[in-house]
Amino acid sequence: MPITPATETHSSPNGTAEPILLELVDEDGVTTGTAEKLAAHQPPGQLHRAFSVFLFDERGRLLLQQRALGKYHSPGVWSNTCCGHPYPGEAPFAAAARRTHEELGVSPSLLAQAGTVRYNHPDPASGLVEQEYNHLFVGLVQQTLAPDPEEVGGTAFVTAAELAERHEREPFSAWFMTVLDAARPAIKELTGSAAGW
Repeated sequence: MPITPATETHSSPNGTAEPILLELVDEDGVTTGTAEKLAAHQPPGQLHRAFSVFLFDERGRLLLQQRALGKYHSPGVWSNTCCGHPYPGEAPFAAAARRTHEELGVSPSLLAQAGTVRYNHPDPASGLVEQEYNHLFVGLVQQTLAPDPEEVGGTAFVTAAELAERHEREPFSAWFMTVLDAARPAIKELTGSAAGW
């Protein structure tokens, strides 16, 4: 994992990992405090800042990520290109670019804000709850992927029609359709009407 100013502060001098903190927010997205990552996802969940990235190739196909089986939350399911949580004080845009590189080994050639969405999605399999104020980003990927196997179980580029078919037959994250629908206006602007998004 590349060391950035954001990740550097989350490792202790003796090399042990410190608890990961999330930024708690109110209904308007204003920071109200912090909470440990797992605690923030325990029922009923604490509203916290998150981000979701949707990257497309030059043919207008969406890059999906299958979450690694070792993930504590929603393992093995398909979801958008990348999602996660900014560190407290880290800009969502910077966090989105950082995690895309950490998880998939690529930097978007274009990344643009696509609004926000607030949701409450319990995950029946884990019992955890996603209470998130989510910053959405859309962009382009033109590099060869180099996924981190601890984070990513698989990847796939799909058209809108292929996504619909896959969504019918394979498990997806509880939040996927919510963030996709919220990002659709920006996705259509990025990919053009012919792509069918």
